[in-house]
Amino acid sequence: MAKPLLKVLKPGLLTTIQDKGRMGLQEYGVVVSGAMDIFSLQIGNILVGNDRYEAGLEVTLMGPELEALDNLVIAICGGNLSPKVNGKSVPMWKSFQVKKGELIEFGRPIDGARAYICVAGGFDLPEVMGSKSTYIKAKVGGINGRALEKNDILHGNGGNEAKSGRALHPREIPSYLKEMEIRVCLGPHHEDFTSNGLETFLSSTYEITPQSDRMGYRMKGKKLEHHSSADIISEAIPLGGIQVPSDGQPIILMADRQTTGGYTRIATVISVDIPLLAQAPPGTKIRFQKVTIEEAQQLYLKKNKLLSILEKIK
Repeated sequence: MAKPLLKVLKPGLLTTIQDKGRMGLQEYGVVVSGAMDIFSLQIGNILVGNDRYEAGLEVTLMGPELEALDNLVIAICGGNLSPKVNGKSVPMWKSFQVKKGELIEFGRPIDGARAYICVAGGFDLPEVMGSKSTYIKAKVGGINGRALEKNDILHGNGGNEAKSGRALHPREIPSYLKEMEIRVCLGPHHEDFTSNGLETFLSSTYEITPQSDRMGYRMKGKKLEHHSSADIISEAIPLGGIQVPSDGQPIILMADRQTTGGYTRIATVISVDIPLLAQAPPGTKIRFQKVTIEEAQQLYLKKNKLLSILEKIK
């Protein structure tokens, strides 16, 4: 039976419930949504003994203040937003106990943009089209389709018997830098750009602007030249697709991306680099490195193997 786990005292800048998202429904116009940094969410769930795609709290830049309404085992992964329990710093990428009545809070961001709070036993929330993920624009999922608000109560099945003290090996913990090299596969519309446009894309530095959000990262840098028009017949948009409208400035499409789009896409960010990109706040400088589809697939298989191995360790 579900019981109260956490009370929201302060909601933070943007704290939402997210899991892996609504998969397989884009053809019906349903946005995928889900965790921006799916790697951190999966690790957090593994550390507390959940299914790795269970819903957790996605915390953006300025974290919430939460009161534990029961004894809990939690893990906080992703960006280091200075997490504390009762005013004392707590470890990241490691499961630990929180006692009833204790306060979970955050300080200033040290690195990264998003932290993920996973609770043993998970949160008791209804699935909407196969997912608990919050998509605010359509007001679906999570708690009434919105971000957390003061006095919200989060219920769960409880995981008091879960083991604490499980940690990710330091060599597997990602580094979130102010300057990133993000790997991409060119296409599907790279031939719609001039040779100078392609060279500019792969040799220039772009900056994430403050106009970026969960839908997409708007970039600022050297203009990318099209042969003629930036417009195409609308087609399906993949996670990490890099659209280039007529102003020549790239837009990287993220978790809350639209299902279809009518601008040329010069490249697509490879799956294993999406979590790194998700941790980049505005002002981060990005350079793009071309890789082959085969290289991208091998990197994905290697990362998925790691997660599968960790999931089996009890």
